[in-house]
Parts: sequence; C-alpha cells; structure tokens
Amino acid sequence: MSGSRTAASEAARTTGDAHGPGLQRELSTRHIIFIALGSAIGTGLFLGSSAAITAAGPGVLLAYLAAGAAVFFVMRALGEMAVREPVSGSFSAYAFRYLGPFAGFLTGWSFVFELAIVIIADITAAALYMQFWYPGTPAWVWIAAVICFIAGINIARVGRYGELEFWLSIVKVVAVLAMIGGGIALMLMGVSYEPGAPTGPQNLVAHGGLFPTGAAGMLAALSIVVFSFGGIETIGITAGEAKDPSGAIPKAINSVPVRILLFYVGTLAVTMSLVPWDRIELDSSPFVQIFGQLGVPFAAHLLNFVVLTAAVSAVNGCTYSMGRLLYSLAQDGQAPRVFTRVSSRGVPWASLLVVVGVMVVGAVVNTVAEDAFVTVAQIATFSVVWTWTMILLSHLGMRRAMTAAGERPGAFAMPGGTAATWATLAFVAFVVGVLAWLPESRQALAIGLVWVALLTLVWVVGARRHSLRHARTGRLPQP
Repeated sequence: MSGSRTAASEAARTTGDAHGPGLQRELSTRHIIFIALGSAIGTGLFLGSSAAITAAGPGVLLAYLAAGAAVFFVMRALGEMAVREPVSGSFSAYAFRYLGPFAGFLTGWSFVFELAIVIIADITAAALYMQFWYPGTPAWVWIAAVICFIAGINIARVGRYGELEFWLSIVKVVAVLAMIGGGIALMLMGVSYEPGAPTGPQNLVAHGGLFPTGAAGMLAALSIVVFSFGGIETIGITAGEAKDPSGAIPKAINSVPVRILLFYVGTLAVTMSLVPWDRIELDSSPFVQIFGQLGVPFAAHLLNFVVLTAAVSAVNGCTYSMGRLLYSLAQDGQAPRVFTRVSSRGVPWASLLVVVGVMVVGAVVNTVAEDAFVTVAQIATFSVVWTWTMILLSHLGMRRAMTAAGERPGAFAMPGGTAATWATLAFVAFVVGVLAWLPESRQALAIGLVWVALLTLVWVVGARRHSLRHARTGRLPQP
C-alpha cells in the first residue's frame, strides 16, 4: 500500500465523516508516554502485587523480569506496525489487514473485553482504597464518585485529557521513586517493622529462600504478573491522535517498558527487603501495609492517596482506549455505526457511554462478589495474552507481506526480527498453559474461551457480512 493511500485514508478518519467531526491529533510524545504508564503502572503494582508476592515470595521478581521482557518485544512488534501505518484502533486494524477481517473482529472486541475487565478491576481497587479511610462505607458509593469524575475528564478534548493524564501519572511515578528512595533510607537507618527484626536485602532469602513456594508458586504468580502489564498496548491506540506518530511512538515504546520494569522490580525488591514477604497481607496494598508497620508518620494515609490516584489514572487510560477502539471498530464496520459519532470536541461520546455502563457493572460486581479483584485479574490475564498473540501474529503477517512486496524493514524494526516474534509467542503460549494448569484460573480461562466462542457466533450470524462490505473502503485494505 502506498504512503499516499495510507495518509489519505488516515486523514479521512481524522477529519470525520457525515456524522460530524472526527478524532483530533492533539497528543504529544509526553502525553503518549504517560498515558501508557497510567494504564500499566496502577492496580497491578499497587494492589495485585500483594497476591503475586503471597504466591511466589521474592521469586516474583523473576516473574516480573520474564513478563517485562515479553512486554518489550510485544511493544516493538506493535511499534513497527504503528510507525509504518499510524491509525486509530491500531492492532485490531493490523489484524484486519494481515490476518483477515475475522481476526480483526476478534482482536478488537477481545481488547474491548480486556479493557472492560481491567476497568472493573481498577474500580474494585479504588473502592478498597477508600475503605481504608471509611471502612463501613459501601463500595458502590466510591465507584459512583469515580464514574462521575472519569466521565467528566473524558468528555473534554483529547489534548486536555492527555494533559490531565500526564499529571495523574506523574503523581504515581514520583511516588514510586520516593518509595524506593525512602525504603533504602529506612534500611540504612536500621528502622525495623518489629523490635529486633533485621531489614535489608537479606530478607529476600532469609524466609524460605528466593523461591519459598517452589515452581508452583512461581507459576501461580505469573498470571497476576502478566495482568499487571496489561494496558501498555494503549500506546498503539494513541497513534491515531498523535501529533507526530513517527517520532512519538518509537520514543514511547523504547522508554516505557524499561521504566515499568524498573518501577516494578525496584519497588518490590525494596518492599520485601523492608518486610519479609510472608508478612504481607493479601487483601490490601503492600506499600500501605509496610510503611504503616514501620511507623512512618502519615505514610499509610499518603500512600493510600497515591494508590487511589493510580487506580483512577488507570481507569482513565482504559476509558480513553476503550472509547477509541469502539470508534475504530465502527469505522471498519465491525461495531454499531453509532460509535462513530463524535462530539464537536473530537470525543466519541457514544463509545464513552458504553464505558460508563461497564463501570456501573463494576459497582454491581463489587456488591455481590467476594475476592472480586483476584477473579477479575485472572479473567483479564486471558484477554491480555490473547491481545499479545494477535499483535505478534499480525507482525508476522506484515513481515510476510513486506517480503512478498520486496520491502525491507524500516528504522524501527523488531529487534531479532521474526525469530524474536516467534520466541515471544512461545512465552505467551506458556502463560496460557499456566492458566489451564492452575485450578484457580481455569474458570477465568473458560470464561475467556466462551467469550471467543460468542464472538465467533456473532461473526457467523451477521457481523461477517456487515464487516466485509466495509473491507474495500477500509483504511487498511487487504494487500
């Protein structure tokens, strides 16, 4: 496909259609970087890490390293496609082009499913954090407050959304760095969680060794760890509203995975050095627990504010992504046409209404379900690995098309080429095997497979015919 055809197609999508104005290119490089950070550094670190630590002990650091490496290669595969063809909807559009309309349909709606689940997980976390201050208050009260706040943010222009998300993410990035520095300072001062108890890196091996729960514990933690990194794929979605996608996307992709890995591994290593892993409780943030146990004045309240901000930021990022993805699917004829309707500010308001409905579902889940966060996180893990799989398969399809056309990889090519893509696919397949092997995650895997089956049925019944009518005029037509 020629560059002029791609540019013309994308311009049409950006300027809108008969229903009104379209999406607007107002996101700068720093916006894109921090939108991705806001989605990925949130509940998975501040709340989900408790479950991961409980499952694997200090060995969870290795799980984060392995998953972080996979994230990097998934993002580089996505980045190569996004720089070559910067479009809204990103990986669902690439699956549509390189794997076929059905693959695009499955990919897009599966990521919508993932974002919906992650939003519910973060809504759950926000309610838990508020109950730290108001233990007798029903969770739905706080969820209603978050819904109003997020809806108000996302109805504004995308540039204002990006700016606010930048500052929300700054809060938690600074907090994470402060926790690392503060934790090291506490260890140097000899501050202990109980009289006579030592603090320091020796705690990583002094309570059952580095892998106290064995291989089974490591595998149990892996599903939660993979969920923690879910959401970073939103970098690809921002390409359609980036001011300079060819410059912003590579910078964001090259910096964000390394930063996230540093924040996760560094923070958890300091945390478990301060307080042994077996003293961390499952149902609350480990950081609030630890600094509270160490007697740091107001630390527990300050950290609870930080993790609350992180959860709201993550919901904000996922709300943006889900709205834009529904808009993109509708543009390709794979979602109801109403989702293409955009306000005068460039906001897909019909899609935003769906996201608000998802948050209401989150309120119901919190009201009727116990251990909602762990269950939701396991379901989201299936969605994450499905999305990663489709990104990697689309990258292989793009490389095949490039080879057939005699085109060489560009400046932002995947490190290691298709061999790295296949290796990352093997890791993702291993994670799926873990989900099937663990009794507590089999239900989540079954739910994910039922979702795929339902999507297949919807495709066969009617979506296939409607989607194929748009294939000839889509922004990424079949080569």
